Amino acid sequence: MIRISLQAAIAHLQTGSLRFPALVLVVLLIQGCATPVGIAPVDIQTGYRLNTENALSSGSPSEASKMVLRRNDLMDRFENEPETVLTELHAELKPNGDEDKLFTLAELSLLHGQKTKDRAYFLAAAVYAWALLFPGDGQTIRFEPSDPRYRLSYDLYNQALAQGLADPDSNQSDEVAVQLKPGIYPLPFGTLDLSLNERGLSWGGYNLEHFISTAFLEIRGFRNRYRSPGLGSTLAASISKEHSAANVAGANRLGPQTKVPVTLLARLNQARSALATGQIKGQLELYANDHSKTVSVDGRLQPLEVDPTAAYAYRLNDNPLYSMEILNFIKGGLFAGAIPQDRAKDGLFTIYPYRPGKIPLVLVHGTASSPLRWAEMINELEGDPSIREKYQVWAFLYDSANPINYSAGVLREALENTLNEFDPERKDAALQQMVVIGHSQGGLLTKMTAIDNGNLFWNLISDTPFDKIKVGPDVESLLKRSIFFKPLPFVKRVVFIATPQHGAMAAASEWVTGLVSKLVTLPQTMMRGFALAAAASGDEKLLAKLRRPPTAADNMNPNNPGLKSLASIPVTAIPAHSIICVEGDGPKEEGDDGVVAYRSAHIDEAVSEKVVRWNHSCQGRPEVVEEVRRILLEHLATLSMATN
Repeated sequence: MIRISLQAAIAHLQTGSLRFPALVLVVLLIQGCATPVGIAPVDIQTGYRLNTENALSSGSPSEASKMVLRRNDLMDRFENEPETVLTELHAELKPNGDEDKLFTLAELSLLHGQKTKDRAYFLAAAVYAWALLFPGDGQTIRFEPSDPRYRLSYDLYNQALAQGLADPDSNQSDEVAVQLKPGIYPLPFGTLDLSLNERGLSWGGYNLEHFISTAFLEIRGFRNRYRSPGLGSTLAASISKEHSAANVAGANRLGPQTKVPVTLLARLNQARSALATGQIKGQLELYANDHSKTVSVDGRLQPLEVDPTAAYAYRLNDNPLYSMEILNFIKGGLFAGAIPQDRAKDGLFTIYPYRPGKIPLVLVHGTASSPLRWAEMINELEGDPSIREKYQVWAFLYDSANPINYSAGVLREALENTLNEFDPERKDAALQQMVVIGHSQGGLLTKMTAIDNGNLFWNLISDTPFDKIKVGPDVESLLKRSIFFKPLPFVKRVVFIATPQHGAMAAASEWVTGLVSKLVTLPQTMMRGFALAAAASGDEKLLAKLRRPPTAADNMNPNNPGLKSLASIPVTAIPAHSIICVEGDGPKEEGDDGVVAYRSAHIDEAVSEKVVRWNHSCQGRPEVVEEVRRILLEHLATLSMATN
């Protein structure tokens, strides 16, 4: 379109060089074209993007940084001479204040570092951002909390620090491994001299190593990623293969492939004034998220950035237990190979190191399963501060083909062992308020922590009184542990999820139980105990058990005498809760979850019953998690009432 300015048209009129028809054409052209300054309506999303895009969200400078570049006629030069422009902006910094330019240097340095892969510019971005947020020398930041640059300065610091300390072999397509080591690091305008505070490198009796930035990890498999904004770079750390400190209670209870959510800080000294000399000094500090949620900087309490879900997902990624679950049910003993040699062998593991004052929440998995199947529930409960601050999650790992009463005995002994290790003098009252939750077969094991069966189970397998059986102390202990149960005094509440209280549907088939008995391998310790007991007594019942040893599948057969006996013993000393799954929309009384019928899972003594319309594998369902959350909060409320 031909354009002519109004001033030019008037000039032509004054000289007479435009005739009247031409003048009309000029006026029409002026009216039909855009004015030099104007507007264009956009939708909500476009408008927000135009006002909030920045180096981290879009890979281009924020409008605030562009304003600084435009005011100094540097927009085009930054595209062509970025390092020269950054040098000039740095040289023009005033001794104090000048927040607009300081923010611009932080953002543009990060962009240039990303483009060139030069770690010096990432570290420069972290230094500029820290100097802006925590200038020192009594200076204060002049940004209002509502200024988007204020929060973005934290994010620039966090992201730039991780990239600035990244292993040179890392790149954006791989995990970003962060190196924590003291040294003098180059900056575009000088050097960064960092020491290392080693106190944060020890966790739960182990040294921390192999740090991966979680900011550059995408999470799959969890409904929610729990993370809290704050100061510092979020990392997932591995623990060393062996204890770094002796006699740390619970060190041997940390689960395999543990990844620790930690936050890295580079605390810089008088960063704002040091920019003039180019000699920046500071200290690297590491904070485990289960230890610290805040840190003091220049007399101000700052929340630490935390990203625990990412560390947990990293721990579960390619975890070998997933592939072992079914095969371990058949063969048995495979899980042991996945447990580090220095860890407990009784199957009870903790998510985090023992913390006095927190109530144990023990999770017991079901048949052909593992503690990994509690991942969704653990992530959700750990993401709730009201639960996280009051409970500590423990998980029990066992060979689920073994007879249920045998596995229950192992669980009970493991719980007692753990309390003796953590609190031998019984000073921690919270440990005496334990909640145990079992899914499927794990619910039957859970029940056996809270009942007194007297001689009921023994009479099913022997006609000889137990005190007449003459065996060694080890075998006697094994038999007592596996057959005689009394309520554990520290278990104060139990929760059953999809539990076959009266048997599982598949186990009702003699063909299925027979096949399982031919496939599975039972523990030699248990078999030897039965054999010695049978030989000592000549008891025909015990001899019959040896000819066809029972498996967990037998124990869950609705017609099994042992299961019937267990079902006849109600949990009455402590509260018991039922979460029952039923597929479809029909009457719950006639329904099932594909494995367990409602009528089998229902128990009259339950103080609450929640029916969830889902299949048997329901541990991570929102309705199940929310019911567990409700029960745990009820448990806390009951304890609070009892102490008031």
